[in-house]
Amino acid sequence: MRPRPDTPHHRDGTFHTRRPRRTLTVAHDSPSRLLRCAQSARCPRCGNRIDRHTTTGPRPVSLHPGELPTELVPADYRWHLASGVAYPAGDGSPWCRIAHPAVCPAGTHPADLPDSLNAISRKLALHTRHLIDTAAFTTPPSPPPITPEEPACRPQRPVVQLLYTRYLAPVPVEDIQCVAQTVRRTRCATPVLAPGTVAGCWTLMPTTPHTQSSRKLTLAARDIAVYDLTHLSYREQIRWRTQHCPTHAASTAAPDLALADWEPFDPLLHHPFTATRLPTNPRPHR
Repeated sequence: MRPRPDTPHHRDGTFHTRRPRRTLTVAHDSPSRLLRCAQSARCPRCGNRIDRHTTTGPRPVSLHPGELPTELVPADYRWHLASGVAYPAGDGSPWCRIAHPAVCPAGTHPADLPDSLNAISRKLALHTRHLIDTAAFTTPPSPPPITPEEPACRPQRPVVQLLYTRYLAPVPVEDIQCVAQTVRRTRCATPVLAPGTVAGCWTLMPTTPHTQSSRKLTLAARDIAVYDLTHLSYREQIRWRTQHCPTHAASTAAPDLALADWEPFDPLLHHPFTATRLPTNPRPHR
């Protein structure tokens, strides 16, 4: 006779052991608020899987998801992880990680690339071809160039200045989303520019900040539109930098489900995204 589903015993007479449900939390001494040690994503150039990790610098790094024997990877290509943070060196163990751009089939590689890394790049190239043939991946089209005669009225990737540093936002300012986790274990849908908060102001600033150094970039002397947040308090600028809404900025218990999307602004690399006039029709902030 089959036992009833709600019986507290197994068929051999032993009791069911119900373990208490555990909730993942972020340790108070953790260097990162990410709930997972890495953010899995797809390379926009080749379509292969990558793991995004925070680093000691301002930019995250995309690592190849698999580990490799240390003897097959030169010292200059080795990465290791500690507490979810990626470091560009080996840690003395027989295994290491490598950065995805070093083996990305859509990138250019040096002629003296080791055979072990060349083999990984060829394997990823075959997988990219398989994704394209099965319509699971399409190469992204090149963005149309923005000419100085027709600057964007509403920058799709605006330049934002906060904490005396300029960043390139991934989306318009009004669409920057909080990266924290909600009680439903989903990403918070509240924008960073939430209702009731103090907004920044658009202003024209020089392409490169004025410095006393003799080493300066040779760029055309013109002003670009910058969303300035330096008039806000230090706490508010930290909230923008960590990409949190006011509710999650006040709570340190909520973990993050994604990395902050800020990219340090480079006048040469990000020249197509710069605008030379102020937005004429910005979205109203309530």
